[in-house]
Amino acid sequence: MSDLFDEYPMLIFALESLLALSLLIFIVVWTTSGKKKAAQQGAARDKHRQGS
Repeated sequence: MSDLFDEYPMLIFALESLLALSLLIFIVVWTTSGKKKAAQQGAARDKHRQGS
């Protein structure tokens, strides 16, 4: 494995940037889904209050 990085030194930067990009996408998707869930719960709560 060390020989691979010695032969291609930019490979470590490519792997690091790929990891950072995937982490960024994960965080964006996670926070977006949380906002959708909160909005759905708020709409259900409002609908329940109107029905009472």
